[in-house]
Amino acid sequence: MIAGEASGDLHGANLVKALNGKKQNIVFSGIGGKFMQDAGVEIVVDAATLSVVGITEVFSKLPGILSGMAAAKSFLKNSRPDLLILIDFPDFNLRIAAVAKKWHIPVLYYISPQIWAWRSGRVTKIGRLVDHIAVILPFEASFYRKHHIPVTFVGHPLLDEIHGNRGLEVPSTVEGASSPLSGSGIEGRVPFPASPSSTHTPVFIGLSPGSRESELFRLLPVMLQAARILSGKMDIRFVVSVAPGAPLEAIKTICAPFQDDLHLEIDTNGVSSVFTKTHLVVAASGTVTLEAAIAGMPVIIVYKVSPLSYQLGRTLIKVKHIGLVNLIAEREIVPELIQDRASPELIAETVLQLLKTPAALDAMRHAFGNVRYRLGGPGASSRVADIALNMLENRKTVKA
Repeated sequence: MIAGEASGDLHGANLVKALNGKKQNIVFSGIGGKFMQDAGVEIVVDAATLSVVGITEVFSKLPGILSGMAAAKSFLKNSRPDLLILIDFPDFNLRIAAVAKKWHIPVLYYISPQIWAWRSGRVTKIGRLVDHIAVILPFEASFYRKHHIPVTFVGHPLLDEIHGNRGLEVPSTVEGASSPLSGSGIEGRVPFPASPSSTHTPVFIGLSPGSRESELFRLLPVMLQAARILSGKMDIRFVVSVAPGAPLEAIKTICAPFQDDLHLEIDTNGVSSVFTKTHLVVAASGTVTLEAAIAGMPVIIVYKVSPLSYQLGRTLIKVKHIGLVNLIAEREIVPELIQDRASPELIAETVLQLLKTPAALDAMRHAFGNVRYRLGGPGASSRVADIALNMLENRKTVKA
């Protein structure tokens, strides 16, 4: 199994647990992090040495990436596993898939490369190297079927986590309004003040800057500068979310200059904990924005990469939105502040506008209900485990 990022590590761990629940004596090895290791995977390469975002940013971690790739290729050649499961991380994983193909090792790709968004020419390569794809977004299955690639829509693994927490309830964040997600979100959320602009009742804002170090140093200072602007306009408190695998000391270092003039808390208990304490979250584009939608938490998406990465990306990306929530909804239901628009001033202005417009918050939460419906029900890990076991059984039949 190969998962190159924190979210993939978590989904990989859940898949291992699902496989172990269906069949005993499976031996797991690969690239991952603490979650996969705790689930029983022998970690050959720590995923933290590989994770990077942006086209130009990859050069900073190139030695680790090349070393990890060499280790993975050597492992496949020498151990010849019965199945290779690749989780997201396409630029790395597709190269490893080519090696697996050479040694006749079947490949299951879990969490599809986003080739529908950019570099769609890779679909031919995927069809040649991958035996089956398990996709987690509803529109991906038709894309692969159109190209005659075996594919199964398994639902989104985030729904397993919500289901595992007994479908925590999402009360309305606007007094007197009803929520379309009742019974599906976060219990115990702080009640939304009847008047957000009131100086007597504080508003709580979550800041979720991502898990990669490059993201943290690019996004968190901007978020904190926006927080400083907001704190001058209303009674407001901020909670910084520490994502799994994120460097805590780096977050503390970035936050230190802001501690004296902001009501600032650093939460290491995961984004679900932050949701229970806040009314709105400013988040880096990524899985956390989908977690917010599932939990019924209003969110603003911000993102920045290097100027060169952004210019290159603009020529390659073929979708109108970058946020998963908006992609699934097929329209912008969540504000996206990207690159130059991800400024402290515009972030603060967007937060204030939402807080002062209860109808907009309510409309966003209602739209989240449709997003969750499109994601399917819980059980993604179990469905992928069934596909993997079927592939293992078929391989044994071929060997016999």
